[in-house]
Amino acid sequence: QVQLVESGGGLVQPGGSLRLSCTAFGIVFRIWDMGWYRQAPGKQRELVAIISNSGSQNYADFVKGRFTISRDTAKNTVYLQMNNLQPEDTADYFCTAHSASSDFWGKGTLVSVSS
Repeated sequence: QVQLVESGGGLVQPGGSLRLSCTAFGIVFRIWDMGWYRQAPGKQRELVAIISNSGSQNYADFVKGRFTISRDTAKNTVYLQMNNLQPEDTADYFCTAHSASSDFWGKGTLVSVSS
């Protein structure tokens, strides 16, 4: 059974930082592309960042220079380091594992940015 378990969300003040983690169970982690999406209240889910199985990274324009995605194959874990968080970053953040034939999603972790 495939499971993606996110952690690391919480409440942070504007300008603060958080690091999200997503640990994968039930997949051969090293062959999957991994990503982070987010969904704010009343908005559609949107891509934040992806990292391929070879380590190539792509980011949404609104997080470039602030967020960094990385992966640790030994721990079956993908990370999202988020710096200089702003209120508009408030959302549920979801981890995803992607291949040519399948996609799996975590249940999400809430990030709230407020003073």
